[in-house]
Amino acid sequence: MERLGRIYAIVIMLSQEEILRYNRQINLPEIGLAGQKKLKKASVLVVGAGGLGSPVLMYLTAAGIGRIGIIDSDAVSLSNLQRQILYNSDELGQSKIKTANNKLSKLNPNTVFDLHDFDLNCQNAAGIISKYDIVVDCTDNFMARYIINDTCVMLGKPFVFASVQNYEGQVSVFNYRNGPTYRCLYPEPPPESDTPTVEKSGLPAVLPGITGSLQANEVMKIITETGEVLSGKLLIFNILKNSFVTLKISLVNENRNITELNHPILFPPNDHY
Repeated sequence: MERLGRIYAIVIMLSQEEILRYNRQINLPEIGLAGQKKLKKASVLVVGAGGLGSPVLMYLTAAGIGRIGIIDSDAVSLSNLQRQILYNSDELGQSKIKTANNKLSKLNPNTVFDLHDFDLNCQNAAGIISKYDIVVDCTDNFMARYIINDTCVMLGKPFVFASVQNYEGQVSVFNYRNGPTYRCLYPEPPPESDTPTVEKSGLPAVLPGITGSLQANEVMKIITETGEVLSGKLLIFNILKNSFVTLKISLVNENRNITELNHPILFPPNDHY
């Protein structure tokens, strides 16, 4: 009886309202009802609710992800509004994750949101990431990415990476089915002095939106097991030149041999893009 109960517990059903809501996705043969049920069953952690996190959160919520965790300790500021499309002028000074939760819950009341009002660090990373199927990196500092990467390697979780700078965006998927990790692309972090901030280098409003949308697309492909996932590949595109290049990332086996986190304290994030 106990075993039968466990079987019933993993059966995912879609209501008539959900079937109508997700009709355009369900009609895709690659997704269908089975894929939509996978999306409903899935849990995704989004680290950073800024320029990248805004489109990621909006599209994953609209697509029907069952549970989404959001990590961000920032408040909405005026300089955010040029690109962080989750927020409005009358929300300045308010908590990003609380504001995001209010809006996203209205977008899709079927999605459950976990709010983590703090920054990810070596002490809390494993406990949080272990609760989710996929991690989406929407941060803007290297140390956060190494913490995400190394924790995902230890826990066997894929993570969807992106970065933006000037007119260029980069997207990849690391640690997917024992594929390359972030350290296979960047073995060690650069000096903090060599990492220019968005504030200094500039960023067009649309670039995080395009890049975050590509991240959300990778998440959906991973969950529904469709298409070609950007594992072992780095997509680099420039929206000023309309250029798209895909580079190969080779697996370095020793980068999968991580047993503990060993990082300095995170330097402050640069406004999550």
